[in-house]
Amino acid sequence: MSELSLLFQVIVSVSVFIVWTFRYDNVEKEFNDFGYPTLLRNIVGALKISSSTLLIAGIWYTDLIIFGSVSMAFFMLCAQVSHFKVKNPVVKFLPSLIFLLMSLYISAYNCGYIS
Repeated sequence: MSELSLLFQVIVSVSVFIVWTFRYDNVEKEFNDFGYPTLLRNIVGALKISSSTLLIAGIWYTDLIIFGSVSMAFFMLCAQVSHFKVKNPVVKFLPSLIFLLMSLYISAYNCGYIS
């Protein structure tokens, strides 16, 4: 099971990093659709990239994994609420839902709830 947690760490962190750097135009559009201010978008972006960095650093420093995975799960839960609030179609919910579940798995595994 540790391989699955590690795989999820890499998938979540790399995917979030790519979205918030190379696909930033999509992020801007979504935050505008949600009606959120630019400052919030920038703060969320910095924190998500930080969480991604913690997940990657957690490969070598396992104490960091829980901080990265819990914070990422929180941001993905917030994304779910935001998509629900503006009544987006289910296909828009899926990426953040999948990353939420992966982040929760990473947290549960690294806290010893899953062996």
